[in-house]
Amino acid sequence: MATRFHHSRAERFDSTPRWVTSAVRTRSSAEGSSSTHGFRPEAGAGGRRRKREEGKRVLFGNDMKKVDEIYYKARKILLAPSDHKAIRGKVEKRMAEEKKHREDLDAHGPEFVVLLRPHTVWEKMNVTMSCIVQGAPSPTVTWFKDGIPIKPPDAPGKYTIENKIGLQTLEISRCSPLDSGRYSALASNTHGEAWSYATILVNKYQGSDAGDSICLDSARPEPDVDILDGFAVSFPKEGGSLTLSCCFSTPLNGQSGEVIWLHDGALLKESPLVKIATSAHDTRLTLTHVYKEDEGLYTVCLFTPTGCKEHSGYVFVRDAAAAEPGAAGSPLDVECRDVDRDYVLVAWKPPSADGGSAVIGYLIDRREVGTEEWVQCNHIPEKTCKFPALGLCENHTYQFRVRAVNAAGISRASRVSEPVTVTDRTAASRIMRIWTDRGEIVVTKDELEGDVRVPFPPTQLRVTEVGQTFAALGWNEPDPRGREPLTYCVEKSVVGSESWQQASMGITVSCPRFAVTELDKGKVYTFRVKSVNKYGISQPSAPSQGIPFGQIPAAPCCPRNVVPVRDSRTSVELLWEGPEDENELIGFYIYACQVGTNNWEICNNKPVNTNRFTVHGLSPRKEYVFRVKSVSPAGLSDYSVESTPIIVDNSISLPSAPYGLTLLSSGKREMVIAWNKPKFPMGPDILGYYLDCCDAAVAEWHEVNIKPITARVYKMGNLTEGRFYEFRVFAMNWAGVGPSSAVSDQFKCEQWTTPEPGPPFHLECTEVRNSSLHLHWQPPIYTGKDEVTGYLLELCETEGGEWRAINEKPTPSTHLRVSPLDEGKTYIFRVCALNSAGAGVPSLPSDPVCALTRPGTTEMGTGVDEDGNVFLVFQCPEVTDTSEFIWSKDEQDIATPERVRVETAGDVCKLILVDPGDADLGMYSVQVTGTDGLSSSHTLTNEELQKLKELSHRKKHPVIGVKSDWAVELLDKGSVRLWLQVESLSPTAHLQLIFNQKELSSNPTHRINFDRASGLVEIIIQNFTEADQGSYTAQLQDGKATGQFTLVLINDKFRALLSECDFQRNEWRRKQGPYFEKYLSWVVTDDCETLLTCKVTNTRCQTQVTWSKDGQPLTQPTYDPNTGTSALVIPQITKIDEGVYKVVVSDERGEDTSVLKILDQVFDDILREICTIAGSTASDLKMQPTAEGIKIYSSLKYNMDYMKKSWALNNKTLESQDRRRIGSDNHEVWLQIFNPTEADKGKYTLEMFVGKLTHKRELNLSQKVFDEVIAEYQRLKQAAFAEKNRAKVAKGLPDVVNVIENKALYLSCTVSGDPSPEVCWLKNDKEVAASDNCQVTVDKTSVTFSIQKVTSQDSGRYTLLVKNKHGSESAVITVGVYKCGEEATNQ
Repeated sequence: MATRFHHSRAERFDSTPRWVTSAVRTRSSAEGSSSTHGFRPEAGAGGRRRKREEGKRVLFGNDMKKVDEIYYKARKILLAPSDHKAIRGKVEKRMAEEKKHREDLDAHGPEFVVLLRPHTVWEKMNVTMSCIVQGAPSPTVTWFKDGIPIKPPDAPGKYTIENKIGLQTLEISRCSPLDSGRYSALASNTHGEAWSYATILVNKYQGSDAGDSICLDSARPEPDVDILDGFAVSFPKEGGSLTLSCCFSTPLNGQSGEVIWLHDGALLKESPLVKIATSAHDTRLTLTHVYKEDEGLYTVCLFTPTGCKEHSGYVFVRDAAAAEPGAAGSPLDVECRDVDRDYVLVAWKPPSADGGSAVIGYLIDRREVGTEEWVQCNHIPEKTCKFPALGLCENHTYQFRVRAVNAAGISRASRVSEPVTVTDRTAASRIMRIWTDRGEIVVTKDELEGDVRVPFPPTQLRVTEVGQTFAALGWNEPDPRGREPLTYCVEKSVVGSESWQQASMGITVSCPRFAVTELDKGKVYTFRVKSVNKYGISQPSAPSQGIPFGQIPAAPCCPRNVVPVRDSRTSVELLWEGPEDENELIGFYIYACQVGTNNWEICNNKPVNTNRFTVHGLSPRKEYVFRVKSVSPAGLSDYSVESTPIIVDNSISLPSAPYGLTLLSSGKREMVIAWNKPKFPMGPDILGYYLDCCDAAVAEWHEVNIKPITARVYKMGNLTEGRFYEFRVFAMNWAGVGPSSAVSDQFKCEQWTTPEPGPPFHLECTEVRNSSLHLHWQPPIYTGKDEVTGYLLELCETEGGEWRAINEKPTPSTHLRVSPLDEGKTYIFRVCALNSAGAGVPSLPSDPVCALTRPGTTEMGTGVDEDGNVFLVFQCPEVTDTSEFIWSKDEQDIATPERVRVETAGDVCKLILVDPGDADLGMYSVQVTGTDGLSSSHTLTNEELQKLKELSHRKKHPVIGVKSDWAVELLDKGSVRLWLQVESLSPTAHLQLIFNQKELSSNPTHRINFDRASGLVEIIIQNFTEADQGSYTAQLQDGKATGQFTLVLINDKFRALLSECDFQRNEWRRKQGPYFEKYLSWVVTDDCETLLTCKVTNTRCQTQVTWSKDGQPLTQPTYDPNTGTSALVIPQITKIDEGVYKVVVSDERGEDTSVLKILDQVFDDILREICTIAGSTASDLKMQPTAEGIKIYSSLKYNMDYMKKSWALNNKTLESQDRRRIGSDNHEVWLQIFNPTEADKGKYTLEMFVGKLTHKRELNLSQKVFDEVIAEYQRLKQAAFAEKNRAKVAKGLPDVVNVIENKALYLSCTVSGDPSPEVCWLKNDKEVAASDNCQVTVDKTSVTFSIQKVTSQDSGRYTLLVKNKHGSESAVITVGVYKCGEEATNQ
């Protein structure tokens, strides 16, 4: 059927041509009809045919055909709306049926998620049965006992039935054995019912531990689990971590309970930011990264067989450090709304902290999930707390964050929003599911709507949000929409202009939401939207209402009537009235200020949406004022008017019920009853108690006392022996009478005759610390046959655990310090008394106590006040208006109150010992009422008391303390300053100075200064002389305090001071003219030169600088007037340079002299410095082959004999000898080895010693190196031998010889060589032959050349050539012959 329906619908839809109106008119005129309506859709087929035939008779040819076609098309178009309405009605009917079918499928009968559990309890206890039931619609629950409905009105106060969001509870108060039975819960709704069953067993209590007389055997129930040591109010910082934990009274097991955590009532589950860990002993909730959104009330729920146990604590998140100084806090609660295909409206809440300047707007960032890049969505800060994000990609997932902007900068980013995927939100509504016997049929609207061509206009256009920079629009899709994808064109217009402009220019709007920007402030705009598909553009929608742009929504009005109310010692409950106009109100921020500080603190970083809030974390006993701001998307309101000041303290409320009723003694007609004081409240004092008694046989209660009883022990008479009695107690304070205690066990009135003592009572724990506590108790009323001799104590870690002894030997006192204890564990204690007959009945167990030191706990201390009073002091920050400090000594009231005095100021209390002595030694204790047992103790020993008495004596007879004793200081021009500094003195302090038994007063030569504020006393002596030798005494008095301080200046101390004064005085005189700024000194340069320098100052042009040595002037020094530096350079210092060097600088104003003695030690120091520098410049050892052997040497800048040297071969010292000779000169140190052999191989070491400093150089002469050296040595040796033995002309021949003609020429010389050389004479390079006139004679080494009679022909160049096998040499002589009378010339 669905398929046929689809085809018929598709055939009926078509687009409407614009010429349809004219076509209808043409057809009407052709038929000759006078009707203006043209056609009747309900006309039959026969009637249409007759009219068409008549028309053909009038018209002709193609004209009639055209009119006929126009007629049928127009008729089809006019019938379409009526068909569409019918089909739409069918679809809506089907969708309603489908919705009802879905609801029928979702609905189901009741189901118990958590079933009832059986309980076993003691008589007179309360029990709570609980279960969780679900169902749709929500079921109703009826409770039954043994099949009979429970009706609370029939037994007022007995049953309490509650429904806490699915948690069904039945509480039965003061159970009796009659309450045992089978209980059931019936849950029912229109779809069915469900049952859950459980039994309750009520046992009679075994009261032997409490001294009662009834002993009924019954099975001990399993211990119930309770929450202990729950977490307190927490104040984590944004960005940090937080762990909340609480312990259980007994270990959990599979049947004893389950745990859940809630945040502001919402169930918490494990996540990367939330970790929940539950063990048998405790449960922990950890927030790994704290955000402001995590602020709120956290609750842990423990479901046990007896009911649901809860513990709650508020978590306040403090702001993290600002990203920039003065920046606002981070926004919070970023959420995404109106999600569509490319559009998300981001909303958030403003921060409570503005950093001192108002928030001007917000910046919104987005990022696509899976990436780390944040993209800023707006560049102009948006003032309101909403912003539309456009341009998103369909089916992509995004996250957003927000930052606040103020004048100081940009805040930290908010917490990232939850991921949101932008999709078509209308896609699901366009799908219809139909369930049939054959299965599910899915039909889409696209299949029903047919071929819509040009789209219809959108409908219900509206302005959803108006911000500072945008106007958000929303509209409905056209109906029918058609199959083709739709986009939209948004237009805007200023009201009254009649012109429209496109507002979505360049932006593809694919969903029915859009934000228009770039609007002019102060103008009123209206908008309209057109639908667009591939076939065309629709007609515009109806215009929206005009909205004025630029008018920022006004901030909310401030709250009114802020009223603070006391809540606890650290909290105040605040109430106020919200603004009258609560449109879009998000909540409130609260601010607190301690009176007198003007320091306003933020109390909550997450807006509270109620008109009541408890401000925690306040200082006890301090006065505060409060103010409140309203929060809305438009921002924060102004501050409310400040509240009236209030002092933080506990509120006054009725006391809770006393507990622990115990029978202490019994006679024939009397009983002694004791009880414990109420646990809450701790503040107001209990004014008294009222006791009621009930005869168990009569079951009627009557008052025992008319006036309140101040003690917690009461002896009641006029009872009937043998009867059983029950008791109950009421406590009273200024607020009134509180609830009654639980009814006691039934006690039998009979004479006690047991020889053992009765139970001690009022067992209390004080001074609870991490590893110890103090127990106190009262002795038993009934002592047995004789006196009590001691007490035995026991402890138990849990209520169901085993008792173990604390003390092996009985303690005679009624108090005991118990240690060591395990930190963090919970204990209970009990005590029994002993006499000669044995141990009596133990006391009731104490209240459970956890061995933990309370935060802020202080210990009792001792001290001495300014008046010298010895005191013990205790500070209790939790003290209240009604608190009292109760002091005791050795666990007893102070027996001699005249020896002590108590002074209390605020939270500090002092016990002053009037006359401290041995009677005051002992253990002092103090307890503070109204503070949940805050107490401390201190044992005052004799040693400590003596120290306190010594300090007291110093306080009563004070001495002015000295900061700096007498000191001596030299001033300019040789003046002396004597000064003393004591502690700060009052303006009335008095000074008296005594010098050599005479009072010293201020005068021009001895000026006295006394600064009382700084405690400075000084004497300035202008001209210090012999007359100032002696003692100086300063006597000071400031009120009761005195001080005397003496300075003795005599003998050597005075002489040294006087000498120094004279020197300083002379120095001052010296510096009146030119003087030496730096005296003459020496320094050795890197070139081993000695440099003598000095520097003068205060010079003029006429100033002269002269040098001398041993009285002889020196001219070598230099002097630079610009720098005042004068210097003398000694290149190579020797003994000649020793002496006394003197430099004189002088002019008309005076002169100054500087002397430097370069003698003895100074000369040695200079030589040592030169050798040190020279030794450091020594090169590595080098090797040089010679004709005689091998030379190993090191070069250095300067060598002196002052530097000792040592040579070693293979670590064996070498001495200078024939074959190895050691030598040096100014720049080298060497070792000469003659005729080297294999023994000369190895490592050579040269050590140069300068005092304790050693310079070492090494050379390794290996085999290979040695062979190369020997080869070179042999070559050089041979060359030297040849040079030695070759033929040489030794001496005798001149260079030029002039001879007179006809005279004889005689030339003679000596030659050498081995073998004897051959001799040859040449003249002009031609050999000279011997003749009678020319003769050559060789006699061994003597060679003679002679010409008997020379002529001019004999002139020329003569050469003597000698040679042998080793070489040759020649000598050239020029011979000139001249005639007699001519002048000889040298050629």
